[in-house]
Amino acid sequence: MLTDKEIKAKYKPIFWKDPDKYYATKTLKEDGFHRNLCTKCKKPFWNKDKKRNVCGDPSCSNEASFDFIGNTPAKNKMTYAEVWQEFSKMFKKFGYTPIARYPVVSRWNATMEYTNASIAAFQPFVISGEVEPPANPLVLPQFSLRFSDVDNVGITMSHMTCFNMIGQHMFVSPKDWDQNKVFRHIKQWINEGMGIDDSEITFHEDAWAGGGNLGCCMEYFSRGCEIGNQVYMLYEQTQSGAKDLKIKVLDMGMGMERAAWFSQGCNTIYDATFPKVIKKILKKTGVKFDEQLIKKYVPYAGLLNLDETDDIQKQWERVSKAIDVPVDELKEKIIMFSAVYSIAEHARGLLITLSDGGLPSNVGGGYNLRILARRAMGFIDNFSWNLNLGEVCRWHAEDLKEIFPELSDNLDEVDKILEVERKKYMETKNKSRSIVTNLLSKGTISEQKLLELYDSQGISPDMVKKAAQEMGKKIEVPADFFAKVSERHEIKKTAYEMADELDLSGVAETEIMYYRSFDIVDFDAAVMKVLGNNVILNRTAFYPTSGGQAHDIGTLNGKEVIDVFKQGAVVVHVLNDASGIKKGDKAVGKIDFDRRLQLAQHHTATHIINGAARKILGNHIWQAGANKDIDKARLDITHYESLTEYQEKEIEKLSNEIIEKNLPVYSTLMPRNLAEAEHGMRLYQGGAVPGKVIRVINVPGFDVEACGGTHLSLTGQAKKIKILRSTKIQDGIVRIEFSAGNAAEKAIEAQMDVLQVAAKELGCQVNQVPGRAKELFMKWKKAKKAIKKNKELDVKELELTSVAESEGDLLALTAAELSAQPQHVNKTIARFKKELDEMKEKLRLRVYP
Repeated sequence: MLTDKEIKAKYKPIFWKDPDKYYATKTLKEDGFHRNLCTKCKKPFWNKDKKRNVCGDPSCSNEASFDFIGNTPAKNKMTYAEVWQEFSKMFKKFGYTPIARYPVVSRWNATMEYTNASIAAFQPFVISGEVEPPANPLVLPQFSLRFSDVDNVGITMSHMTCFNMIGQHMFVSPKDWDQNKVFRHIKQWINEGMGIDDSEITFHEDAWAGGGNLGCCMEYFSRGCEIGNQVYMLYEQTQSGAKDLKIKVLDMGMGMERAAWFSQGCNTIYDATFPKVIKKILKKTGVKFDEQLIKKYVPYAGLLNLDETDDIQKQWERVSKAIDVPVDELKEKIIMFSAVYSIAEHARGLLITLSDGGLPSNVGGGYNLRILARRAMGFIDNFSWNLNLGEVCRWHAEDLKEIFPELSDNLDEVDKILEVERKKYMETKNKSRSIVTNLLSKGTISEQKLLELYDSQGISPDMVKKAAQEMGKKIEVPADFFAKVSERHEIKKTAYEMADELDLSGVAETEIMYYRSFDIVDFDAAVMKVLGNNVILNRTAFYPTSGGQAHDIGTLNGKEVIDVFKQGAVVVHVLNDASGIKKGDKAVGKIDFDRRLQLAQHHTATHIINGAARKILGNHIWQAGANKDIDKARLDITHYESLTEYQEKEIEKLSNEIIEKNLPVYSTLMPRNLAEAEHGMRLYQGGAVPGKVIRVINVPGFDVEACGGTHLSLTGQAKKIKILRSTKIQDGIVRIEFSAGNAAEKAIEAQMDVLQVAAKELGCQVNQVPGRAKELFMKWKKAKKAIKKNKELDVKELELTSVAESEGDLLALTAAELSAQPQHVNKTIARFKKELDEMKEKLRLRVYP
């Protein structure tokens, strides 16, 4: 299979050979445009000037980049918010439906972690034709993330890691495809919406490939600035070549920030997008912008794009010469100005992503969020500015409230998360000096070691440079340092893959009976296929291992079912011996009800605890994994720090209150688009779910998730939830282990057994165990200190006498007093008692040194 770049190169000549077939030439000809060929890049382009021989891309001409600054040809000046307001108003008249943005954390899409373009909101199911779009045609303002540009932010005055791609989308059959019509719509926006005359516009013929699809596209430029790109997704990439898509997809993407910048003609994209936030940062930091310097610098800022140069110092010198400013003076001022812009840009990206459920961490996409936070904190630290990222986020939320009011809903949580990040940054800074000094004493620090220091210990290049300067040494830091760090943490998510081990040709989708009710455990079915000991039925009540839940066991026609799994949409039953069972037979299934009930209790309890954790800890809580077995279950949640004992108790308390309320647990099969419209993306707690129709488990007003597991009909059927413990299993992920139903009762009984043994060992009542354990630990330490310091101590002072009574989870309280795991409480008590008795004897005989 060719790469996307190779596919584009292959198909461009095909598209260019027959422009009337592939491009909206009818509209262009009607409006008096001429097709020319660029003498530099050899790309066809359309312009009003018949004699023009260069395409208008700055790389192909002597024109400065961003020649619109201070001289924009756009007659309609628009603020950032007004771009979307005016665009959506115009396109609504054209028949498009404006819809709300999707989250930037793309939990519905198994192929990506973050939304990187407006079309990504509809991948993979809408584009494939499997699912209906929320509207058709539609427009939306979609925030997108692209971390590869992080080192360019600020310096080029035009790059962003988080930007809003306004999308113009349509998903239609080939017979309804009208390329000239949709091109006319975007051209009307350029002419009337932005107020740009045809004489100022150049359209480039190009090709596009990505996500297994390809097509032609038309980019539109004015005065060295690409304003947008209208893609016509026509084909599917296959091993044998391009194949017509079942539906044709319109994918126009226009940067909202770029459109606002072009319309205003101001110095930088940041001044156009969030001018109020920039002013507040300048006031808070005391930085004074040199407007004339920035105005001279911006047309050449693109030369410092790290993606397009191998010698950044050479480019600084080139810019310095072009604007007649000494290179050292230029770098000093521009780097400080870019710090202001970077803090503003990174804070906005963090606000949006954290509000949408993302969390900084040391793995995957969360690591890229940490890069944004630490890069911004590094600037604040390096320039000694009295600035708080959480405060900057609040300024952005207020600024965006008019069109994105949801960004003001979780500001307290955003503050907490960023404060945790700030503390981690300061801890890293404090420990970095000794580590770096030690390394530098042995020689220099290579680029690879710099990356490792940041990657493994969070030590930034600036921290290394400061330590090096104090030792009179110089460290070279690659200009694209953060991009290189980001690459090390890219997660290549893949679409659903199924290893088709069994030949299931001719077998229809299995009807799932447990969707209707968890207590269907006796059923009849027809045998559709038998492959060895694998039996496939037309319908089944057996649950296959999936979603972290163990499979059911039972019998088919009296033969033991030892495993159940799902291959595609077909459920396969593995018998210990399938002899005598053949296609067409009637099958009688019987499921072990006690096991089924316990698994259903644990699965519904998982949803209840997830909902309770979100209520107690905040809206950043998402399920990151789960496992449900017979004796206990576990739920992994996204959270930025370990749970306190109080938080554990509050989650358990609220969970049991939901059980006591005996709320209904609704199970509904819904078309995906309707489910998303009604419940939003909170549905996808366990990650992306395939299929046109999804099953929704809804505890009204408390928790709703897309889920295929066995579930109770009422929350009261879970009986009781007992949280056993919680642990931080990785940065940003906390695991909660628990039991529900009969397993919870057994867990409570087991804990009581432990407490009774402890009470006997400590010589007290059960409710006095935590207090007595605390006393044991304190007197053990007292004896140890006396022996170590050769002090006299009356052994009577070491007798255990506490009668303090405790309430609540006595085992957890005891474990906390002993700094031990609950399961090790009695071993710990026995060890402390034995050692205390030995020390008492030493103190009595004074045989210690």
